[in-house]
Amino acid sequence: MSFQVFGLPVSRGIAIGRAVLVASSRVDVAHYYVTPDRVEAEIDRLRGARDAVATELGTLKRELPVEAPAELSALLDVHLMLLHDDTLTGATKQWIVDRHYNAEWALSAQLEVLARQFDEMEDEYLRERKADLEQVVERLLRALESGPDASFSAAPAVGARDFAGEDPLVLVANDIAPADMLQFKRSVFTGFVTDVGGKTSHTAIVARSMDIPAVVGAREASRLIRQDDWVVIDGDAGIVIVDPSPTVLSEYRFRQRQRDLKRERLARLRHTPAVTLDGEPVELLANIELPGDTGAALEAGAMGVGLFRSEFLFLNRDGELPGEEEQYEAYRDAVVGMKGLPVTIRTVDVGADKPLERMTANELRHEHALNPALGLRAIRWSLSEPGMFRQQLRAILRAGAHGPVKILIPMIAHLSEVQHTFDALARARQQLTDAGRRFGAVEVGAMIEIPAAALVLPAFLRHFDFVSIGTNDLIQYTLAIDRADESVAHLYDPWHPAVLQLVARTIGHARAVGKGVSVCGEMAGDAAFTEVLLGMGLRSFSMHPSQISTIKQRVLMTDSRPWAAMLDHLLASDDPERECVAAKIALAGQSTRAVETASANA
Repeated sequence: MSFQVFGLPVSRGIAIGRAVLVASSRVDVAHYYVTPDRVEAEIDRLRGARDAVATELGTLKRELPVEAPAELSALLDVHLMLLHDDTLTGATKQWIVDRHYNAEWALSAQLEVLARQFDEMEDEYLRERKADLEQVVERLLRALESGPDASFSAAPAVGARDFAGEDPLVLVANDIAPADMLQFKRSVFTGFVTDVGGKTSHTAIVARSMDIPAVVGAREASRLIRQDDWVVIDGDAGIVIVDPSPTVLSEYRFRQRQRDLKRERLARLRHTPAVTLDGEPVELLANIELPGDTGAALEAGAMGVGLFRSEFLFLNRDGELPGEEEQYEAYRDAVVGMKGLPVTIRTVDVGADKPLERMTANELRHEHALNPALGLRAIRWSLSEPGMFRQQLRAILRAGAHGPVKILIPMIAHLSEVQHTFDALARARQQLTDAGRRFGAVEVGAMIEIPAAALVLPAFLRHFDFVSIGTNDLIQYTLAIDRADESVAHLYDPWHPAVLQLVARTIGHARAVGKGVSVCGEMAGDAAFTEVLLGMGLRSFSMHPSQISTIKQRVLMTDSRPWAAMLDHLLASDDPERECVAAKIALAGQSTRAVETASANA
């Protein structure tokens, strides 16, 4: 039976495919695809975990004290029975064979299937056995984690379609951790659906960066949708259609083809310089997560990398942080890959929605007891780990010997942080000099993503060479909205007058003193804001490569002068978005009349 699930549209487009459910919050496991030559080894891992749990349960049963109630022994028997039941381990093996899921993912997928069967049982006693099943699976997962091949979870993922036949796949989950997103990014999912999240949650940002449709905050999606259900994701409307009728499917396939044709037309602008109608050149840069993303940046016509999110080198590490050499090689590869174009590397921005596997007791307290977005993250975390921070700075400086490199400092708000950062940079340079290592000159910039930084910007500009506005966090902190919380997502408003005033203020101050300024947040890649940002004086936009052609088309069609003239009126408006739409309609009408007049005179 067809039904719809509603959520937040966060990445435009249409995706059609079979549902792949990853573990819900009930079990948190790694998800990746294994290569064909690893299938048997993965089955051996599963078999070994099952034998280890069987031994553990057998030992517990034998060592029960005489006075223990008989129910405990019976409970262990139930667990042993479930462990050896073919509907658990046998069916889990089939997920590995048919879909090439890793053993942990296969177990969680089969748990989802069996848990629903238990939920549908009429007998209350049998329904309650679901808790026993979950406990058995948790034991199996712990055994897999502690097994001899547990480290294989860091192995590279392979394409989803390699093992799914001809059917495209869409990913459905309660939420997707950033570490898992790295693995899924290398796969070929055509869309995402998550129960939780907001428009600028990490899942939403990565979905947009991958240029695939996504709906987040869909509440019950991972519970209502079953493995292998046919699903349509409408990323424009925020609707997920499960088991669509032939008529609905046909309509959405037509919309898919129309979108593909539009993409092909935009791709022709790849090598066209981005210049406004009034002759203002505009720099369009790329945001990347990994060195291998530079190819896509060049292919899209990027003039450099405006944001290399270095924290993705630190995620999914099983507690082991990357050393200086590993970081240096990654940064060097990105610099070399951009073939002489500038690369801006942001120092590690972990915390909040990007926690590390390795966390101290203090960090865990912040992560679980306080609002992590206001805690020890970004430059605060780096300054609290001076050895790690200098290690990263040395790696970036060394990469600067291979091409133009800039360093970007995230979430900076205090002049004391500025001083400590430059002290660390000076020490890193001295350490490289003492060791006889080559390194390059780098510009240093600040991310403006906290209102305090925007308000004291003149003081910051005395120290930094450039600034980059991180609009995602700037909106979050200005409006006191947790951007990952779907319950307040409707209050997250990039058009809020206070946000626009802070952005305009930052651009104006930087240009007044001749310092470079760019926007690297989601606003840069949103065509709805292009004219307004050009009117503010912005001439450097940084976004995912897939968004460059769309923004370039908008730049080529815009005269920045009327937008600059109406800026004060726009910023003073109670509803800037409505004023902006009205201005676009009026300017379009003027252009049409001008063309008609010219044609008549001719």
